[in-house]
Amino acid sequence: MNNKQVVTLTFFRYKGLKNLWWAFVQMGRLPNLLKQIKELSFVKMLGSGGQSGFSIFPNFSLYGLLCVWNNEEECQRFFQFSSIFLKLKEKASQYQTLFLETLNAHGKWDGIEPFVPQKKQVNYQDKIAVITRATIKWNRIWHFWRMVRPVSKNMRSREGLIFSVGIGELPLIQQATFSIWENLEAMNNYAYKSPEHKRVIQLTKKLAWYKEELFARFTILKTEGSGIIQLT
Repeated sequence: MNNKQVVTLTFFRYKGLKNLWWAFVQMGRLPNLLKQIKELSFVKMLGSGGQSGFSIFPNFSLYGLLCVWNNEEECQRFFQFSSIFLKLKEKASQYQTLFLETLNAHGKWDGIEPFVPQKKQVNYQDKIAVITRATIKWNRIWHFWRMVRPVSKNMRSREGLIFSVGIGELPLIQQATFSIWENLEAMNNYAYKSPEHKRVIQLTKKLAWYKEELFARFTILKTEGSGIIQLT
């Protein structure tokens, strides 16, 4: 058995009031069921924001399922046979799963480090996926949201950005972004050369906005499903 860690992120898009309500209910219902799957070392049901980055406005039509698997065999079995996944897919108008391999990661999510780097040498032409996630301190919420809006707006027009969406567990407090870039250079240009992004990084350190934060980069091994992210 291949015990190499596999990270998957599935997006589901729903249409129609009945399916939208059903999907919303799953946010509260499924986490405890998913945590009973022993082959999963980490799992999160995620809502999405109405913009490409951090957003206070929810998008009730798009949801995410983030899974970290202990091995590839159990990962594939889940997507082929799990009644949980098959029902999520059946109700959705579109779905797309990205199979990811961790390049590097630092920080924690709920007190743990879920992503294990696979020590793979980076191909500088490979597409790069990025997750940034933070728990915002209650007494920093207003200031954080006031300052982060220009960054999210600027991100949408960045050269080399393929896809970006705000995701999270709790509105306002627990926020994340998932983005895909044409290559490492495009991602680095935004992360380290964008004036708006650099300013937010400086303010994060100065004002201590976050109770907890995480940053992780991945290569994309393959995708299943279609219609949500155009990679080619």
